[in-house]
Amino acid sequence: MPLSESWIPVSIILLSAWLGVVLTLITLPGTWLALLGGIAVCWWKPELLSPWTVVAVGVLAIIAEVLEFLASALGATRGGSTRKGAMGALVGSIIGAIAGAPFLLPLGSILGGVVGAGVGALIVERGVAGRTWRQSAAAGHGAATGRLVATIAKGAIALVMAIILTLAVFIRGF
Repeated sequence: MPLSESWIPVSIILLSAWLGVVLTLITLPGTWLALLGGIAVCWWKPELLSPWTVVAVGVLAIIAEVLEFLASALGATRGGSTRKGAMGALVGSIIGAIAGAPFLLPLGSILGGVVGAGVGALIVERGVAGRTWRQSAAAGHGAATGRLVATIAKGAIALVMAIILTLAVFIRGF
């Protein structure tokens, strides 16, 4: 396919894939945006992107979601968090990521999510579950650590997805 006919689908792939990395780092569904871009181009211009590439990217998106959930849950659990504390960490992470987003993107969102997870777990463990300050702080620390590991792991997978999709559109048939 001549370059003049493929610049729009290539642009869709590049934009969705690399924007997906940034969105993932600010705790938005960037892996799914990258996958959606791949599916759209594979359907529209199958000679440009192999269905096997899209399947591989889809598997990576699922792995990223599972890793994110497991890392967050494991961090909270290792810190001694209750289910209520883990839910507080989840809500705190979302609020923190949104509050931190205007500052030093994507760093502000990452730090906001990590701090929010820790504070959310601490508040719920202390205020709702009635645990001691020491227990609440340990749960908050575990939740924050888990959130940081989850963000790094999911961001790394989003980066791999973007690289695969970028290579795929420039090396036809990949």
